[in-house]
Amino acid sequence: MAQKLATTARTGRDNQRYGAQGERLVAGVVPLSNDKTKVLLIQSTRRGGWVLPKGGWETDEGTAQEAACREAWEEAGIVCTVVKDIGTIPEMRAAQELTDKAPKAAYQFYEVRVDREASDWPEKDKRGRQWMTYLQAKQSLQTRPELLEALNRSTIIK
Repeated sequence: MAQKLATTARTGRDNQRYGAQGERLVAGVVPLSNDKTKVLLIQSTRRGGWVLPKGGWETDEGTAQEAACREAWEEAGIVCTVVKDIGTIPEMRAAQELTDKAPKAAYQFYEVRVDREASDWPEKDKRGRQWMTYLQAKQSLQTRPELLEALNRSTIIK
């Protein structure tokens, strides 16, 4: 089934899915270059720095995979195909780092092939995107252990 490409990003958490322990269910992607030597990171809107595309799995989405591909489009402007289920990564932030805007979460990540990079996408004016080598991405993700774990589980060439 072809991915629907919205012209605006979803906002708010009214339709957010939550797990059995009240954790926010988040779906994300590790977008690799075809030769697997680079990963596409995006700028974080809250914390600055670079992150993997990810966001809430919403109640109208049948699968976390569907949510992950939607987030990849909204945040990074990529149309992608899932090639590997990286698995679920538990929350790794310390309790004092959790806030109402950044609550406890469980992360479901997928390695994806980038089929197309658009020149215009819903969050283009809020986020930059950049292809990075493993070492560059590892450095950029040091403060986000759950995202670094997703990168390390991918097949990127280290």
